[in-house]
Amino acid sequence: MFHRRKTYTIRPERLQEFTDFFHTYIYPIQASHGARLVGRWVTEDKSEVMALWEYRDREHYEQVERDYRGSTLRRDAMKQRARLGKELYIKSSEEFMMPTGHYTPPRAIVCVTAYITNEAGEVLLVKNMHRNDSFEMPGGQVEEHESLVDAIHREVDEETGVKIEVEGITGIYQNVSSRVLCVTFRAKYVSGDLRPQAGETQEVGFYKVDASNVGDYIKREHFQMRFLDAIDPVYMPYAIYKVRPYELIERIERQSV
Repeated sequence: MFHRRKTYTIRPERLQEFTDFFHTYIYPIQASHGARLVGRWVTEDKSEVMALWEYRDREHYEQVERDYRGSTLRRDAMKQRARLGKELYIKSSEEFMMPTGHYTPPRAIVCVTAYITNEAGEVLLVKNMHRNDSFEMPGGQVEEHESLVDAIHREVDEETGVKIEVEGITGIYQNVSSRVLCVTFRAKYVSGDLRPQAGETQEVGFYKVDASNVGDYIKREHFQMRFLDAIDPVYMPYAIYKVRPYELIERIERQSV
């Protein structure tokens, strides 16, 4: 792997403004072109913010740089920074680093997504800020110590504002390029008014989508696969439990419909 450490010198009183700018522009620009944010830190006196980005190799980094420099979101970011003033951050610097070894167990990012229908048979789709070339089913990353079921309820609520009833799991998908393992649920809309999430989703809605027109909405092939598998699902069992001592918390098991 190839890493880039980007350090920003800021005025402490503008930390929240800079954080909002980072989450709205800097992160989506990099992430949408293939970079992975390892982490982001601020010094105790709030005068420096450091972000560590990961790329497959230097060639990957250079490709990301070429892609994002011509992006619409980057142009929007430059306009917004001009409106906020040059002292949004005083200066920035970057360093490139290579790992010297592997000191932790292999990590996988676990995500959840859901095929959600309403009474009219329409499917809930979102368009994210950092993947605005395509609609997709709502979802996101599972947090530490969070169950998959809790994660999909939280992510759907955060991205769209609605409550759902989970029916079962329709598929598990592994992206070996970015070490992402995605679990797809099928669910029903229960309540709530649709609303985009500032800085994350720019469009949310129920749409008449099926196998014949999915490509008009969902442009990315791996997102299409999850959608198509969920249309006529074969459900798989899912259990949440603890050990030492063993405690079964929840089990979801449903036959094909």
